[in-house]
Amino acid sequence: MSELEALDIAKAALLLILKVSAPVLLVAMLVGTLISLIQALTQIQESTLSFAPKIIAMFVVLVLCLPRMGQWMGTFAQDIFARMATMK
Repeated sequence: MSELEALDIAKAALLLILKVSAPVLLVAMLVGTLISLIQALTQIQESTLSFAPKIIAMFVVLVLCLPRMGQWMGTFAQDIFARMATMK
């Protein structure tokens, strides 16, 4: 395996990590911001209030996006295995 192939695999792996984690992280950020805004407007300063809605929202997004995420990871794994099969 040459250096260029290794860098290509590393680049593809990093992009896959971003694609897989982005939906869950974006939802957590949006829900957290919304809860913080509501807390600021109502002057409720409870630090543990945002955990339950964030966890529920992240779980829902994970359940909805899991098939697509699995497909992306499966495609990546097949690509890696195909490269390994053609290596000398």
